[in-house]
Amino acid sequence: MSLFPKPLLQRASLLLAEARDAKLKIAAAESCTGGLISALFTEIPGSSDVFERGFIVYSNDAKRDMLGVPGDLIADMGAVSEPVARAMAEGALNHSRASLSVSVTGVAGPGGGTPMKPVGLVHFGAARRGRSIIHEVHEFGDIGRENVRLKSVETALILLAKLI
Repeated sequence: MSLFPKPLLQRASLLLAEARDAKLKIAAAESCTGGLISALFTEIPGSSDVFERGFIVYSNDAKRDMLGVPGDLIADMGAVSEPVARAMAEGALNHSRASLSVSVTGVAGPGGGTPMKPVGLVHFGAARRGRSIIHEVHEFGDIGRENVRLKSVETALILLAKLI
């Protein structure tokens, strides 16, 4: 029995197959998902030839230390922001051997939201070496922590697929 819903596992399996065919490796930089993207990929047998590594960077210090996200960027824009999501995706490429990366930073809830950054707000970055970084922001709403995190994993897969 998997930890993940069957449609999500199927989408991840297809993504891994496409990346494998294109000879691309993937890295994930995860804040509010706390390693769920990495766990999903590693749930699939044979994923080690495509999934290169995952960075769980829940704290601001981890974002700085593991991915090289500038501290002043976090201080000025906040961890849940477009510039930080972009820097996380770029940092995942710079600190790995992957050719694709995805980053997730958001407010999963139930607390932590503000009027400017409500619960369910998630910023995503996706990068491929030699190309510009894709950014998306989603407002999933206050749908519960588990649902925000699973929707974030699904969105991350969609973004990675756009880069293959």
